[in-house]
Amino acid sequence: MSERRGLVNRMGNPIFLAYVDESGDEGFVFHPDGSGSSRWFVLAALVVRRSNDRELVTCLQDVRAVLGKAAKTPLHFRELKHEQRIPYIRRVGELPIRTVSVLMYKPLISETEKFQNTAHLLYRFATGLLLERVSRLCRDTRKKGEGDGFAEVIFSNRSNMSYDAVRDSIRLLLRQAEIGSQRVQIDKTVICPERIRSVEHSRLAGLQAADAIAYSLYTAVTKNRYGETEPGYLAHMKNTLYRRKKAIFGYGLKLWPGELAAIKTMAPEVTRLESL
Repeated sequence: MSERRGLVNRMGNPIFLAYVDESGDEGFVFHPDGSGSSRWFVLAALVVRRSNDRELVTCLQDVRAVLGKAAKTPLHFRELKHEQRIPYIRRVGELPIRTVSVLMYKPLISETEKFQNTAHLLYRFATGLLLERVSRLCRDTRKKGEGDGFAEVIFSNRSNMSYDAVRDSIRLLLRQAEIGSQRVQIDKTVICPERIRSVEHSRLAGLQAADAIAYSLYTAVTKNRYGETEPGYLAHMKNTLYRRKKAIFGYGLKLWPGELAAIKTMAPEVTRLESL
């Protein structure tokens, strides 16, 4: 890890940092009563200019103070009560950031065997879709003379995940894009596999804020055991969503498989996202 970090440091200073976390699981066991695997898998990126990264640290410090948490206490959005989540996500939503998220409705995926037979393939596939949009966002908002034009991508570490495999999958997508054989078009002037790493959730404010974004979206579309969703956090993160010509679907929010209309037929709760 230290040798690779040294390589990253020698490559120059990235303009952007993209913190990535997820909510939901990668399973495909769906029971009629709603139990079993999560219907949704959400992968979210919080993108911030490197020059503004310190504001995330200050934000988390303020949130801990409001919630009465000790300094440096790791914050996990799922573990907080609803009344604690509101001031947290409100403060995250006021940061100078943009967010990009991929929301996968797994019951509509046709090639389930492929994803079940290869460990973390769904996660890596979602990563490709996510970084395609992160790269567009960074390409369109970078400024000449500010850093080297790249984004450093930092995943919340999963103990059973191979991040070498993640980097390899991005290398493959970049090679395929060069010869026009891949629909996922990640901008190679923004995303470099050598600038992808993983860090423990507790160590970085950006990862904890990305966790809040991912879980806020997850609860907006996922029914709890009482058949209810919780869209109340969405309004607070609305201004962070990456938009292009005012559109968010396909940009700040990528639904898969299919588009909003197709997913609505099986998961009408997804209409909550239209308010964004």
